[in-house]
Amino acid sequence: MAKKHSIIVGLDIGTSKVCSAVGEMTEHGVEIIGIGSHGSSGMRKGVVINIDNTVASIKKAVEEAALMAGCEINTVFTGIAGGHIKAFNSHGVVAVKTREVSQRDLDRVLDAAKAVAIPTDQEVVHVLPQDYIIDDQDGIKDPLGMSGVRLEARVHIVTGATTAMQNIVKCCNRSGLHVADVALMPLACADAVLTDDEKDLGVALADMGSGTTDITIFHDGAVKHTAVLPIGGNHVTNDIAAGLRTPFADAERIKLRYGCAKASMVAEQARLEVPSSAGKPQRTVSRQILCEIIEPRMDEVFQLIRREILKSGYEDYLGSGVVMTGGSMLLPGALEAAEVAIGCPVRLGTPRHVGGLVDVIANPVYSSAIGLVLYGIKRQERSFFRVREDATILSKVKHRMSDWLSDFF
Repeated sequence: MAKKHSIIVGLDIGTSKVCSAVGEMTEHGVEIIGIGSHGSSGMRKGVVINIDNTVASIKKAVEEAALMAGCEINTVFTGIAGGHIKAFNSHGVVAVKTREVSQRDLDRVLDAAKAVAIPTDQEVVHVLPQDYIIDDQDGIKDPLGMSGVRLEARVHIVTGATTAMQNIVKCCNRSGLHVADVALMPLACADAVLTDDEKDLGVALADMGSGTTDITIFHDGAVKHTAVLPIGGNHVTNDIAAGLRTPFADAERIKLRYGCAKASMVAEQARLEVPSSAGKPQRTVSRQILCEIIEPRMDEVFQLIRREILKSGYEDYLGSGVVMTGGSMLLPGALEAAEVAIGCPVRLGTPRHVGGLVDVIANPVYSSAIGLVLYGIKRQERSFFRVREDATILSKVKHRMSDWLSDFF
């Protein structure tokens, strides 16, 4: 029997599939004990466009994971992505009242840093501390208990569309699930595929999904830049469907079975059968033609990733290069094409830091779901060791009053 709170479920609601992962916290670390995946047609570019279809996919993915894990799933950690995600860096300054940095001082400086104007249709998803400054001494990661009179914080703030987040939560609730938290998808994915050394040296993580490509840049162990590109694997499939005049579902199957990101890697004499629409007979085409359709679109995605890295200003700080993950990177030749286009070392990111069903999850398709499990475990550990002070209106008023009184006495 698993201990209370030892089971964590990550739910990756993607454009082409819904993936659920069940993790168990044991004395040996995190063990993945269940995986469920089901195709989805209720999302587009990371945003819900059909609640009923999304709910049906969530139910089937969660049921499959629950059956494999042998447990009942009621609460999940899910993620959000899409073109509505915005991110920027901010800075906050407060005075240290007791000359020693307390938890309340940390809360106050983070509140000061996020006191910026954001559009009314957006809400803050994450406030990610990059580093702290105490009396002009910068580069401090954990200032708790240190002496000083002035505390500053540099943070990375991520916002998302309120309605997009509400629709994700609504789909989960209609599936009979309680949402413990909503995380930024690329941030959770980073927990699964990156190492601490890579984050310290500097690394760009690019998660190429079906509808979007999520980019996160780390340096000195902190998030420095995030972006969401509204392009992904479905654009490659659409090109194949248009170029070969075949239905989208057949184009996806052909891409997965015969596709290659570099046409030069395919033999000229190789051919494949292409189903036609409207009941017309199948046609035989060269596999090289298929790859000549795929290659320019994949190169476009890699060029956009390179442009985003240059835009961030951290292109010279990526000591660990670029880590690519997501199902689209399973195409043969994708890593080689990415290295040429981006101009730095590229490796494939697969879930790590977990045990259990290692052979099953050693696939970039599961990076986000496993990352949400790890994110949930970190959140649960923090809430276990620290009681939330702002849980009720009464405690909020008490907090404000104590701050006000301390200014006078």
